[in-house]
Amino acid sequence: LSPLVVDLLERRLVTALAMNGAGVVHDFELAVAGATSEDVEAGLGTGEFGMARETGEEINRAISEGDRDGLGLGAAVGRHLSTRRPRPRHLDASLLAAAWRLGVPATVHVAVGTDIVHVHPSCDPAALGRATHLDFGIFAAEVARLGGGGVYLNVGSAVVLPEVFLKAVALARNLGRRVRGFTTANLDFIQSYRPATNVVERPVKGHGRGYRITGHHEILVPLLAAALVEGRAGRGRGR
Repeated sequence: LSPLVVDLLERRLVTALAMNGAGVVHDFELAVAGATSEDVEAGLGTGEFGMARETGEEINRAISEGDRDGLGLGAAVGRHLSTRRPRPRHLDASLLAAAWRLGVPATVHVAVGTDIVHVHPSCDPAALGRATHLDFGIFAAEVARLGGGGVYLNVGSAVVLPEVFLKAVALARNLGRRVRGFTTANLDFIQSYRPATNVVERPVKGHGRGYRITGHHEILVPLLAAALVEGRAGRGRGR
């Protein structure tokens, strides 16, 4: 579904992007190889799961170099993919590269130990922590702008991003931002506790509306994208 999301970024219908650490691995490998190496069942028994050397070394190098230059984790990997030589064969499928190219905030929220690149010797935990912490600040600033009609979508993250979103809302309100009059939705094929509670219910209680939309991403995301594009076209015709 990356091409659809890239199209929404280019149309400025999506104004910020957030993902967990696994999203970086998939985004990188899709851009470079056109497929992902993360086949858990095939590799776990033999000890090969997560051990692709190129993925670990290159992502960790991108994070370290980005941290050195004061970039968050999302921007660091987006810049790396955009400037990589040889050029990734499937660069157009990369969400992080598209966000870097368009100047759209793209943040990555990492729980240490949850991603395959953390087990590689090339991982610099200090750089990893600084980069993802910087991204939390960037993300919180975007959340602070949701008031007055903003929309936040949680698509598929059952734990990490709902927790991060709740803390960002709390931080924004603590600093005096009026995060109200906004909409949230959780899109997934099952409805889990944390997205339902930390995205759909608690943040909007008394301040907005939350929705649970249940279905497969390959159906829901294209329908949502088409609705957004057609809705903008309709407004352009004066509807």
